[in-house]
This record gives sequence, C-alpha cells and structure tokens, in this order.
Amino acid sequence: MGTVLNIAPVSRIEGHAKIAIHLDDNGNVEDAFLHIQSLRGFEKFIEGRPAEEVPRIVNRICGICPWMHHLASNKAVDGAFGVKPTATGHKLRELCQVMAHINDKILHFFFLASPDFVLGPDADYSVRNVIGIAKANPELATKVVKMRQLGQMMLERFAGKAIHPIAGVVGGFAKPMLEEERLELKRDAETLLDFSLYSLDFAINNVFSKYMDVISELGNITTGFLGTVDREDGSLRIYDGKQRLMKPDGSYVDFEGDDYADYLGEHVEPWAYSKMPYAKSWNEGFDLDLAAPRGIYRSNTLARINVCDKISTPRANAALEQFRSQFGRPAQQTLLYHYARLIEMVYACERTLELLEWDGITDTDIRAKVEPKAGRGVGIVEAPRGTLIHDYVTDANGCIESANLIVGTTHNIAPMNMSVKQAATSLIKDGNYNEGLLNQVEMAVRAYDP
Repeated sequence: MGTVLNIAPVSRIEGHAKIAIHLDDNGNVEDAFLHIQSLRGFEKFIEGRPAEEVPRIVNRICGICPWMHHLASNKAVDGAFGVKPTATGHKLRELCQVMAHINDKILHFFFLASPDFVLGPDADYSVRNVIGIAKANPELATKVVKMRQLGQMMLERFAGKAIHPIAGVVGGFAKPMLEEERLELKRDAETLLDFSLYSLDFAINNVFSKYMDVISELGNITTGFLGTVDREDGSLRIYDGKQRLMKPDGSYVDFEGDDYADYLGEHVEPWAYSKMPYAKSWNEGFDLDLAAPRGIYRSNTLARINVCDKISTPRANAALEQFRSQFGRPAQQTLLYHYARLIEMVYACERTLELLEWDGITDTDIRAKVEPKAGRGVGIVEAPRGTLIHDYVTDANGCIESANLIVGTTHNIAPMNMSVKQAATSLIKDGNYNEGLLNQVEMAVRAYDP
C-alpha cells in the first residue's frame, strides 16, 4: 500500500493550502493534489444587502488585494444601476488600482518568492524566508521594505485607507485629487519606477539566468490563457477593457465582460472546496490530464503578458519584447510568472505617472448621479492573481438578489494542481525525496501567487 506525503501548510503564499502527494508501492508519484481548505461564502453573505454597501464588504475577501475587490464591486453595481462614472471618477479608480498592483508585486517577488532563488531551493527552511534575505543582503532588504511602505503610504495618503478601502463609490470616486497630492504622488511614483527597473534588471541578471534549467522544467504545463486587453489596440490593461481567451496555440477570442458565462464554465471536484473555471467555449469539457488537458487555461501575470499584443508604456513594452524574443508567445513555463510579474510592476509605475499627468485628474466632477434599481452588472478588473469577476443581480430596491464571484486565484486552481503533479512526478523517484525537493513542489504553487 502506498503512502501520502503531506505538505501543510504550503508556506509563503497569501492564504491557506496543503499539498498531498500520493506515492505507489514503488515510491513513485501516483497522484498529487493542491487542497484549498478555506470556505469562502461571500456570494451568500451579500444577498439582501443594499448594493451600494457591497464594495465596502467584499474588500474583506482579501487583505492583500482589497482594492481589486472594492473596484470590481463598484463596477458591478454601476452596471446593475445603469450608471456610467464620470471621466475623472473612472481615472481615479484606475489610479488606485495600478498603485495597488505596485505594492503587491514587491510583496510577492521579494518577500514570498525570492528566498527560493536568492538563498536557493535547498536552503534550510528556517532561513529560507524574508529574514534570511535580510541577513544575506541587508542593503537590498532595506530598499525593498522602504519601497513597499512607500507604495502603501501613497494609497493611504490619497485615498484614506490602503487596506479595506472606501474611496471608490458607485458612479465614481469619493474625493477629488488636490494639486499638491498629485505632485506628491508623482514624485513617489518616479521613485517606484526607478526601483521597478532596478528589480527587473536584478532578477534578469541574478535570478532568471541562474535558474534557467529550473524555469525550463519545474511545474511546466501546456494551457490556454485569460486576460484583459485594450478594446482598441489589444494592449495590456488591468482596470478596464475586453477579455481575451487564448488557446495554447496562440489563437484567441475576445469578449465583453457581461458575456463571460458564454465562454467560461465552473467545474467542481469532490476533493476541493474551490471551484475550477474552464474554457467552456472551446467545447472540449474539463480534464486535468497532464498529457492531454481539456478546457484548462491560466490567469495572472504570465497570462496577461501572453494575451496582450503589446504594452502601451515604453519601458514595460521594451521588457515585453525582450521576454518574447527569448520565450515566445504564448510562453508556457510556470516559473516565468515571476518574470512577468516584474514587467507588470514597471507597467504599473509607468501607468501611474501617465494617469497623474492626465489633464482632468484634479477635476472635481468625480461622481455621476446614482439611482438604485433592478438590474444586472458585471465588474471585471485584473487582480494581481488574475481576472477578477463580480456579477450581481439587484432587485427594485437596489438590493443584491444574487451574486457570482470568480476571483483571480480561482482561475488557476486547476492549473496549479497540474503544476503540482508535474513537479512532484518529475522530482520524486523510487521513494527518494528530501526537504529541498518538496520545497520545489511548493515553488510550483508560489509561482501563481495564490
């Protein structure tokens, strides 16, 4: 009778999960599962609530990316009430969204992922963490902490709260931007842009080149991809745009967010709490088979830079072109999520500066008139962990009748299971394993930043 190796909890992720690796009698991997243990009930929690309250409730879904839930929810209520935000209200929302992306990228790459690369995947777990990074490279660690704090304080100074925000409101934004705020934010965004360029250069020269053999093999699977692109030119977008669903061969279809249910289905496995979205429109069903997966696509950073035709900001687009010259389009290597994450950080900094230079950013017309009513609205933004969908139906009093949420990580539950199985199968042979090998299985999960 075989044995089960349990990795619990999976460390350095934004949540709770465990990995169960099933070995056969010969000590080889028979199967492997990523178990998401948390029950999420927000779709039911908000039923009956006045819809205008919901953006202040669902930002509790995630303490790491509350702005994304806050803004997707506001967009969904906009749709249900049939209101179009003012131009300035729209831009202020996007500004907060892209600023929040900067902080998240710093957190994931440096605090959660980099110990595996800077200290090595075989380093003892007691030192393979952010404290170990600080001891190994105190100058880098000090800079990282300062930049992370700077990004958080930018949001707090302007919007009042960096965590559990309330500044986004149905129809627009709660407060205008003052000129002195704009100048302060611009100065800080320029500092963060310098840091993002340094981070990308550091990673290319000290991480990705050093671990190219690991990147080429660990957790690799072949899937499709989902992300948001500009409606006009197909460039990368993280706040507003159309959805693009790409097949593994690079062909794709674009659709509007309201129509997501025509393209995406939701599958459930008996061993998982979390649902597993799949590409329903491909008409091939759902299957996690590593050799011939069906309906499986991925979301998050690698997906977004795969589906976009270009990036609209110059430095990020130059980095994208360099990335594609080396890895092609679509790139499938799972650990390239980290590379894509740093390209997106450059974009988020550049886009922040663009928005702060927009002529109307300090205009006081920040909110359109709102009247609660019956309707349906779908709000979609790109959270750091993937395409975030909030779908609400309201009654005549403007209260939530029903809701469906597909959060960023959820898109990647199925592919994460595939990557875990691929990593475990390739690393564990004849019952031989150690702490370093098991950590590499975890690395396949951490790439997705779940």
